[in-house]
Amino acid sequence: MPIIEQSSYKANWIYRDPHLSTILPAFRKEAKLQYQRHRFQTPDDDFFDVDFSKLSGSRSLGILCHGLEGSSHSPYMTHAAKTLNDIGIDAAGFNYRSCSGEPNNLIRSYHSGKSDDLAFLISHMIKEYESIYLIGFSIGGNITLKYLGENLGKVPEQVKRAIVYAVPFCLEACAYELTKPHNSLYMKVFLWQLHDKVKAKMKKFPGQIDDEHFHKIKTFYDYDRLYTAPLNGFKDEYDYWNQASSKRFLTEIDKPTVIINAQDDPFLAGECYPLEAAKTNPNLFLEMPKYGGHMGFARFAAVHWWQERMMEIITSDQLAVGSAPAA
Repeated sequence: MPIIEQSSYKANWIYRDPHLSTILPAFRKEAKLQYQRHRFQTPDDDFFDVDFSKLSGSRSLGILCHGLEGSSHSPYMTHAAKTLNDIGIDAAGFNYRSCSGEPNNLIRSYHSGKSDDLAFLISHMIKEYESIYLIGFSIGGNITLKYLGENLGKVPEQVKRAIVYAVPFCLEACAYELTKPHNSLYMKVFLWQLHDKVKAKMKKFPGQIDDEHFHKIKTFYDYDRLYTAPLNGFKDEYDYWNQASSKRFLTEIDKPTVIINAQDDPFLAGECYPLEAAKTNPNLFLEMPKYGGHMGFARFAAVHWWQERMMEIITSDQLAVGSAPAA
């Protein structure tokens, strides 16, 4: 599929700085919604919560997958839900295990490649909806793409297409990218949030998990080696990154999928712009705006560009509409 060379995103001057483009939208107010929470009991005696924003009589659903330590109440999630509602589509804000404000039942929770819970959610939603759209942000995009690629020929026909933003396709490369000085503030915030999760697990599972060496953790190399990998059955952090990264599944995706990664995203390494996969897989559209930061794509308007692009992708037969495809 031709790569979308000319994105329709035109950044205002302030959003041409990758860090301002990343940080400022995080302070956006939540969109006003009337969420209805449903708890899904998983086959391994655990649970995750999904917040629905429903319309009367809708037979279409958008499933929203958030980023690291996000939730259904993250600003981008609520605005995505409202955008879906505005075009007549129900929204499901998928909270990963331990991300809905309550620790889950098991010592492990979620990770950047945990696609089985998304598959479980979809298996329930196809009983109610005729059309399902998958929308993923950051690691939510990685989870979405991994789900699509590892289920070649088995993704339900109700799943029509997917849209993902700011996707860290190669987790090892992004872990390295986040060790760089310009990303030190983001890394500190992530570790502060993850430490809170570890402390919550310590209360629930005394003696089974501790934070004795957490103060030594400076990067995802450390965190994933000490916590993510052992708690989730991986040999080490490299085994986790290899198995959880969606990059190796891209050629197997057989549903129309639009990938939107900004060229100035401070979190993403070069491996996160899968040009060859987009050229060879007719189902993949790769759009790389010059600006956008990490999950930004903002502008001086109530509706941000990524929301308009999402509406365009869902409602149009031409996924590249509004952009000029390469020759």
